[in-house]
Parts: sequence; structure tokens; C-alpha cells
Amino acid sequence: MATDRKPASTTDLHEQEQPNDIGGQSQTPQISRRFFLSQLGAAGLAATAPPVLAAATPGAAVAEQFSETAAKAGTVPVTLKVNGKSHSLRLDPRTTLLDCLRENMDLPGTKKGCDHGQCGACTVHVNGQRVNSCLSFAVMHSGDEITTIEGIGQPGHLHPMQAAFVEHDGYQCGYCTSGQIMSAVAVLSEHVGPSDDDVKQAMYGNICRCGAYPNIVAAVQAVRRKA
Repeated sequence: MATDRKPASTTDLHEQEQPNDIGGQSQTPQISRRFFLSQLGAAGLAATAPPVLAAATPGAAVAEQFSETAAKAGTVPVTLKVNGKSHSLRLDPRTTLLDCLRENMDLPGTKKGCDHGQCGACTVHVNGQRVNSCLSFAVMHSGDEITTIEGIGQPGHLHPMQAAFVEHDGYQCGYCTSGQIMSAVAVLSEHVGPSDDDVKQAMYGNICRCGAYPNIVAAVQAVRRKA
């Protein structure tokens, strides 16, 4: 026969825990599974409460700001003039000009090839001279005039050398092309002989793994003849 019995409350359970004297003998209190689990959960909350409360205090925000300041402690201010525009930055003094252009200034046209100054894919102009940007620290160029492939020309208004590379198919995969063009533009203002061999010698620092050298030389010579 069913009876209307309510679940035991915590108070009732505590009362159940009191020893009962039956016949002069003391019996061990009976602890329910529900009571044990509720007490275990309460202990867990008490253990985790201090870190949670500490994270909510204003001191945590101050510590976070301090850590951000400490992270910037190793940087130095530098102003770079790239493609005619000045940019004020804070950089790790070990940052190369190549990484600065690509990662800090969003100018990915300058490519990272060997990263050892051997392939020429990272060629840019500094004060009118071609430079392997992977071998130069960005902080060394404060106040210098830096020109990247983006500053040479844009679609719809190509530099004559860019147009010549398109006309003479002076590229295949295109990865080295920006560096090839930057070196080729520099050749126009350098003392280089008139022959194809002279152009090859002047461009020896730029490697094309696809082997498009004849077309590259043809493009350079076409622009030189019109200059």
C-alpha cells in the first residue's frame, strides 16, 4: 500500500545520524547516498571558489595589463617610410625588414624564399638601391626611402618593367617575379653593359627555379632599349 512520504530533508538526515539507544546498545548512524553526494559537491565548490573570486577582482585586470606592458618591453619605436608613406611601429629589434613588410605592414608582395640572402625573392629598394630585405633589420632603416613591388606599379598602371615581364612571359610560378622585377628596375639606373650577358651578370643574385631566364633577360632588354 502506497504512503505519502516526503523525501528526507537535511535536518531529518542529521537527526537520523544521531545514535539511537535500543536496548542499551548504540547503533551506527545510517547516511544516505544522496546526502553523501550533496556534501561532496559542497566541498568541491568551496575548493574552487577562491580562484574564481580572485579572477573577478580588479587586481586580475591590473595584472593582465601589467603582463601586456611587460610583453612590449622588448620592442623599440621605429618610423619607416615605405612606398612614400610613413608608418610608426613598435618592433622587436631583431625583426628583419622582410618580416616587417609582410607581417607588420601587410605588404606580402615581397616574398620570403631562402631567408638567407641567396635567392633574391625578397629584393626591395632602399634609397634607390636594391637590398635583400631578409638580411637587413627593420630598425636600421628609420628615415630611409623604402620601395616594394607594391610601390612600383599597380594593376591598371603597371611599371614598364612589369608590363615587359607580362609581354615576354618572364615568369612561370611567379614566386620569384617580384624580386626579379625589383632587381630589373634597379638595373635601369646602374652601369650595366648593353649585352644579354651583361644583364645576366647584373641579375645573378635573383634565382628563377622555373628557368625562365631567357624571357626575363628579354623583358629587361626591351625596357632598356626604350629608356
